[in-house]
Amino acid sequence: MTGEPKTALIAGRGALPAALAQAMAVPPLVASLKGFVPEGLAVDIEFRVERLAPFLRHLGDHGVERVVFAGAVQRPALDPALIDPETVTLLPRLMQAMAAGDDATLRVVLEIFAESGFTVAGVEDVAPGLLPGAGVLVGEVTPRDEADATRAAVIVAALGAVDVGQGAVVAQGLCLAVEALPGTDAMLAAVARLKPGPRPDPSRGRGLFYKAAKPGQDRRIDLPTLGPATLRAAEAAGLGGVAFEAGSVVCLDLPEMKRLAGELGLFLWARG
Repeated sequence: MTGEPKTALIAGRGALPAALAQAMAVPPLVASLKGFVPEGLAVDIEFRVERLAPFLRHLGDHGVERVVFAGAVQRPALDPALIDPETVTLLPRLMQAMAAGDDATLRVVLEIFAESGFTVAGVEDVAPGLLPGAGVLVGEVTPRDEADATRAAVIVAALGAVDVGQGAVVAQGLCLAVEALPGTDAMLAAVARLKPGPRPDPSRGRGLFYKAAKPGQDRRIDLPTLGPATLRAAEAAGLGGVAFEAGSVVCLDLPEMKRLAGELGLFLWARG
């Protein structure tokens, strides 16, 4: 018998929910917001924001004590005709938070779940193995790479402080791109399209993609995520490797990431 509390995984789009569910000691109850179905993971309960209060009560009726959030969700369009009398009391807080940005919205969501009696856990609480500790995992990191990573970390911290993004591309001290609303794939694709001239001579250092959590981020939700696709995009962008903040970035299928980094000639570095 396990002493683990019954956990609900509030899942969004992408591969993270399935990876998290697989890594958990006890299979969770999987719930997803309507229209945001996770990849490769069966959903037990689908819910709508307009019916949030009955959904929270439903979780309690199923014996859920703890919730963990994973996956991408955009702000849904609300149908006023579906709002129930209990949920209508929660919506002003949610709408005000949505207008203030993603961080504010996430904080209010956590507050609502906590006020409903649920413990809100993070990835490091239920599946710490998905967050690699410090070390060079594949390849060799040069002094030039170290300098670029230091520069990128400063940039990402500045972006995170204003709730913009969690990643940047730096080569030879020059910032080639920053992550914004379109996401990592769009940013790396833009770097791949850069012409020589604004882009420094790669023979002096190909540069790197760096990813980190936002300063002061609530670690229970929206930690940055990397996976094999990130490495393929970094290689297509002509970069030398991928670096990330150790212990703060979720790695999807780390064995495959290591194998692929070696195959593509990239370094993979959990920067402490």
